[in-house]
Amino acid sequence: MAALQANPRTSSTLISESARRPSPRRPPVRVRCSATPSPPRSYRITLLPGDGIGPEVVSVAKDVLYLAGSLEGIEFRFREVPVGGAALDATGVPLPEETLTTAKESDAVLLGAIGGYKWDANEKHLKPETGLLQLRAGLGVFANLRPATVLPQLVDASTLKKEVAEGVDIMVVRELTGGIYFGKPRGFGSNDKGEDIGFNTEIYSVPEIDRIARVAFEVARKRRGKLCSVDKANVLEASMLWRKTVTALASEFSDVEISHMYVDNAAMQLIRNPKQFDTIVTNNIFGDILSDEASMLTGSIGMLPSASIGASGPGLFEPIHGSAPDIAGQDKANPLATVLSAAMLLRYGLGEEQAAKRIEDAVINTLNKGFRTGDIFSEGTTLVGCKRMGAEVLKSVDSQATVAAALH
Repeated sequence: MAALQANPRTSSTLISESARRPSPRRPPVRVRCSATPSPPRSYRITLLPGDGIGPEVVSVAKDVLYLAGSLEGIEFRFREVPVGGAALDATGVPLPEETLTTAKESDAVLLGAIGGYKWDANEKHLKPETGLLQLRAGLGVFANLRPATVLPQLVDASTLKKEVAEGVDIMVVRELTGGIYFGKPRGFGSNDKGEDIGFNTEIYSVPEIDRIARVAFEVARKRRGKLCSVDKANVLEASMLWRKTVTALASEFSDVEISHMYVDNAAMQLIRNPKQFDTIVTNNIFGDILSDEASMLTGSIGMLPSASIGASGPGLFEPIHGSAPDIAGQDKANPLATVLSAAMLLRYGLGEEQAAKRIEDAVINTLNKGFRTGDIFSEGTTLVGCKRMGAEVLKSVDSQATVAAALH
């Protein structure tokens, strides 16, 4: 496993942490004669708008990504293909072969959301969510990074007391392609009493645990140097192997403080004292639950991005919220989680730190101006819709360039 270092063409940057036209009224920039302009960097980005509010938030994120990239000399070639319910309606399957091929051939993938009431009654292999699982497996993205940061501007949106929520900054590293979601045998049957049963298998190999743990140790090393491994080693054999493997690996990362916690206690501690956590690593099902719990510390699931990366090839970047069919098409969605996912795409997928920071700074600036979508609205702030929030973020990205030009 490579250390976390910049790699502009693959998502192993994480196994490595690290639009619009220029305004004609912008002040001219003085260019030094001796300066040699850098050649433009060009990337292929696959867009998967998906279902529900997915197309709305991806449209905003695409514009922000384009503008932030153009200001850093980056060119993007976007290609949009269907996945989930949209793919079912168009092709009859939740992950068309063309979609997976397009994603594999790109430098990074930006996903909106999938699912909706329309497809809830479908058989399992024809559910939108099956397409997402197939996509993750097809791309080989085994490490899911979900930050949960309580921004000062939104600390009052948290349901926790201010003194508990203030300053929370957690990164959950979730194993994404193993465990009970993929383990076999699985299915339906009957027991010796003739009663119907359903069964799933929680299974992990040492290499699967080792590779996700290495990512987590590297992430913790780049943060505050603390890693908590969450398992259920007092009950589950798969967790016993998990703890044994993580403990053995810790000797290679002596600069990282390692601790272990049972998942039930971790769920309680996230509410009681979330600031004790820096980086958390855990298996697929525990990570699914704990990362959603951690997201609500921030006040809204609509604010949180995620990155899914593998050993090589394109990463998958998406907001952690669902498709929210109840508000789809009504311009009520919060696009900021997808915009911040675009920032993670730049940082972890392409190694473009400066462009990523432009987006993150623009989001903070927009919140500082008091703009809020309905999920984060509070008295004294300005209620806006998805499109307006996107327009304000674009203004903030553009204002950075205007200020920088004026300083030259």
